[in-house]
Amino acid sequence: MKKLGIGLILVVAVTLLVFSLLYMMPGNPIDIMTDRKVSAEKRAEMVHQYGFDQPLHVQYVRWMKKIILDRDFGQSVRYKVPVWNLMKDRIPRSVKLCGWSLLIEMLLALPLGLLAAIKKDSFYDRFSVNFTLMLTSMPSFWLGALLILIFAVGLKWFPISGFESARNYVLPVIALTAGSLAGTLRLTRAEVLEVLNEKYVTTALAKGLPYEKVMFKHVLRNALIMVTVSVFMSLPWLISGAVVTEKIFGIPGMGNLLLNSIVVQDFPVVQAVLLLIAILTVICNLLSDIVIAILDPRIRIAIGGGDK
Repeated sequence: MKKLGIGLILVVAVTLLVFSLLYMMPGNPIDIMTDRKVSAEKRAEMVHQYGFDQPLHVQYVRWMKKIILDRDFGQSVRYKVPVWNLMKDRIPRSVKLCGWSLLIEMLLALPLGLLAAIKKDSFYDRFSVNFTLMLTSMPSFWLGALLILIFAVGLKWFPISGFESARNYVLPVIALTAGSLAGTLRLTRAEVLEVLNEKYVTTALAKGLPYEKVMFKHVLRNALIMVTVSVFMSLPWLISGAVVTEKIFGIPGMGNLLLNSIVVQDFPVVQAVLLLIAILTVICNLLSDIVIAILDPRIRIAIGGGDK
């Protein structure tokens, strides 16, 4: 309950901060919606219509009240439609893109990281470390453009852009997975190496337990604690989308929407997306605490003692 209360306070603090910062940005959204030919009377009418003439705290309270009571995130300044109408079609596309990327990342990074730790200082270990460093150094926009140039323009195996079929997602998923795969693989390797030096692992092997059982039941399970935190902290971005990747491959997802909204200062859309990210981050943080407590009984006992 204590963590839940802290989480709720954090959400309120983040929403207040985001709301305030957005309205402190230079420029006026009404200037974006209109041109110089619009009269001052019409501008004043639009300012009143969107509530920009109200004090900041009044706008914030009204914004939060609409979200909580009516699930109304406001109206987009640029598209002149409710913000939720813009997001509801884009969320599934971002979830599909980022979800497949996260799944492939885990399926590859965990066993490869475990193998690199077991074969420490071997050729495979050195190769995997150097290869992941190379992947990390590749900017996502550069890798995405390279994949398009080779597999879409040159070989014509996949479409350049779009989201209609599964083939449209192959190149974006590869581009999105490459960078995150490197970090997760190295994190898994480091955690496994640390656990391998623990006394209970040496004791389990000395007792004659099968090597594979010790690796998967004792070593990998305890090494997954930090990896679990990393995975849960990645989940909010399943909905918020991959900004650069979606832009490069022309996928109209949440990342693309967020980037375009920031550029044109479409405040209601930016606020809604950031609010969604903040809430999901708090929820995923709580879920990661639960999963970590299941993986490591010592943490569960510590949490129980702390609550008392």
